[in-house]
Amino acid sequence: MAGRIDARLTELGIELPQAAAPVAAYVPYTISGNTLYISGQVTVWNGERRFLGKVGQDFTVEQGKEAARLCALNIIAQAKAACGGDLDRVVRVLRLGGFVNSGPDFHEHPQVINGASELMMEVFGEAGKHARAAVGAPSLPGNVAVEVDAVLEIA
Repeated sequence: MAGRIDARLTELGIELPQAAAPVAAYVPYTISGNTLYISGQVTVWNGERRFLGKVGQDFTVEQGKEAARLCALNIIAQAKAACGGDLDRVVRVLRLGGFVNSGPDFHEHPQVINGASELMMEVFGEAGKHARAAVGAPSLPGNVAVEVDAVLEIA
């Protein structure tokens, strides 16, 4: 039987990608007590890299927001894997850290990372409200447009 969050994903018409395997010397997540730390997730959909380039140059802010949303889908997929398939174990999204591949004249990082933040609130409701950082970077791994990491409280 699907849980409350799985039902919410279905209601929203949201499909999760497969939880991505790490591509370097790290693990996709760690758990300490009731805290789940999810490594930075990039713009990959089931192994296919998307949104390659810089926001503000190769992509509009709105497209950057879509890229951040894709990162958040990957975060939720990792959370599901970490929780043994039970997203109802997520008590609260505590923090997101967003990185935007952009040039020195780009200043709309918060609007881009809103794509990830808004998805967390859509899916988890009140428990999806979180603290956040949104910063620019001169480059990101694989030239992806956005990377987002997360800290969640789990039961």
